[in-house]
Amino acid sequence: MDYNFHWRPVFNKLPELLSAGLTTLEVATLSMIIGIFCGLLLAIARMSDNKLIRWPATVWVELARNTPALFQLFFFGFGLGAFSIHLSPYFIVVAGLAFNNAGYLAENFRGGFQAVPDTQIRAARSLGMTSTQTYIRIVIPQVLRIVYHPMTNQMVWAVLMSSLGMMVGFRELSGETQFFASKTYRMFEYFAVAALIYYAIVKVILGGAKLASFRLFRY
Repeated sequence: MDYNFHWRPVFNKLPELLSAGLTTLEVATLSMIIGIFCGLLLAIARMSDNKLIRWPATVWVELARNTPALFQLFFFGFGLGAFSIHLSPYFIVVAGLAFNNAGYLAENFRGGFQAVPDTQIRAARSLGMTSTQTYIRIVIPQVLRIVYHPMTNQMVWAVLMSSLGMMVGFRELSGETQFFASKTYRMFEYFAVAALIYYAIVKVILGGAKLASFRLFRY
């Protein structure tokens, strides 16, 4: 094998790569927060008897779950340009990931809602709780416990899927890695280090989620 490994250029740019890793985590977290909020609304809308509410939510979920994530990113990056709406690469990635997360989380939330027995809702209403109080105090806490691990998996997926941002000019971890690797031609070294950073980010997320689940759901 004639390839000679040179790690010094990578180590010199390690602070920039770590900063890009934090940017990756930032956009994934922001998209998850938006996705959780929108996913809850979509789940409730999909269970509605009103077709005017249910159908738009169904279209969102179907598009998010049955089209490529890169296609969704390109829609926010280039498709909206047809309507003179131009987003920065940062907001393109956040919007694309949030759209995708909401679609997947909506189905998780809908399954969680359906897993809560109707008898609990009737019991809460018989005690004088309003419909809003019943959902906030009785239903949603149980739903969040049911979908907690799927939400964790979705967060990991959001981190990994953010790498598609390099296709719209976003300098997250993959984009930054590609930029430096193309300048120095140290492809293997840069992407090997980037892979380790991705691995560390995912392990931190999983470890934090496991610790949080122990604190939140130990009873």
